[in-house]
Amino acid sequence: MLKTTATAIAALKTWQRTVSRRRAIAEMTPDRLRDIGDAEAPAPVLEIKAGLVTNLISMR
Repeated sequence: MLKTTATAIAALKTWQRTVSRRRAIAEMTPDRLRDIGDAEAPAPVLEIKAGLVTNLISMR
């Protein structure tokens, strides 16, 4: 019984720490996130190479 209670308390403390870290990171500005070394979420990028339209038109 004592071991089960100790395990439950340890799990609760770990969960609380995780939630508080996530909350703190969610409230940070992008500048502060870069300062602590947290990578930004990858944004979709559309790359259009020079001459693409010319190549597409020449295929017609």
